[in-house]
Amino acid sequence: MISYKPFFKTMKAKGISQYQLEMKYKISKGTLDSLRNDRNMNLLTIDYLCNLLDIEPHEIFEIIKDKK
Repeated sequence: MISYKPFFKTMKAKGISQYQLEMKYKISKGTLDSLRNDRNMNLLTIDYLCNLLDIEPHEIFEIIKDKK
């Protein structure tokens, strides 16, 4: 499973709100909703976020392995 919790921790550490993501950085509400709900994210979107916010992929998502 992929979790986008690191993204929100990164945004908090950088002092960037979800409102700023929408208004200043032009991130769509749909993209933010997908991040909040751990939905599939296109790699181009991940790349865009990394470049736009000057962050690395591990600051956006983490992979949580299923316990078997």
